[in-house]
Amino acid sequence: MQQILAISRYTLLEARRTRLPLLLAAALALILALAFFIAELAVIESARLQTSFYAAGARLAAVFIVAAHVLGSITREFNDKGIDALLALDLPRSHYILGKLGGFLAIAALVALITGLPLMAQAPALAVAQWGAALVLELSVVAAFSLFCVIAFGQFIPAAALVLAFYLLARSLTTIQLISAHPLTGAGTLSHEVGRWLVDALALVMPALDRWPQTAWLVDAAAPWPLFGGLLVQALLYVALLAGAAMVDFHRRNF
Repeated sequence: MQQILAISRYTLLEARRTRLPLLLAAALALILALAFFIAELAVIESARLQTSFYAAGARLAAVFIVAAHVLGSITREFNDKGIDALLALDLPRSHYILGKLGGFLAIAALVALITGLPLMAQAPALAVAQWGAALVLELSVVAAFSLFCVIAFGQFIPAAALVLAFYLLARSLTTIQLISAHPLTGAGTLSHEVGRWLVDALALVMPALDRWPQTAWLVDAAAPWPLFGGLLVQALLYVALLAGAAMVDFHRRNF
């Protein structure tokens, strides 16, 4: 446990020394400025439009920053041979994965907290707390998947491409499922049925991230708290499965 906590601590220090907080602050400041500008252009419901724009933009920025940091951190250790020196010590490979994952999950939580702070002046505190909690869970899944991808590929570009494809599919899978269930033409054909089965199978194994931190919670009504029980179970399950997959792949690598 001491080894895992030490790796997590140095992962947090790395995020601070690579100026991740500064990057996040700059991105959020830009999105907030754009939200104020768009609100000034609106004829009606300017406050609602401002909150919606900031929440949507800040969510995407947080996902991008967390994923890029995870991918860049592990890729840098591969390229600098830091992992080789670390594994030369009396350190199990599973402890390395757990330590890095713990640090990245802490970074995801801090990023979600900072991202939600500007919303405190724009939406009810309960709605902001729900939105922020759901963002923590989403960023945790993204961080775990990014860690798995970079461990599997060992390079930034293919890992980043897979993370981007995963996130876009997870955000749009519900819409794709609805379209496949009610097509305009070709309903009942073999190709339609096969496609619908494939989409339904994907929906069973992938998180529906479009339902996690929802902007509607901030501008319409707060979400029912029982909803977070299901989100928490899903997040814990996906993080655990991705961590296990990363460990298996990491044990198979030769350094």
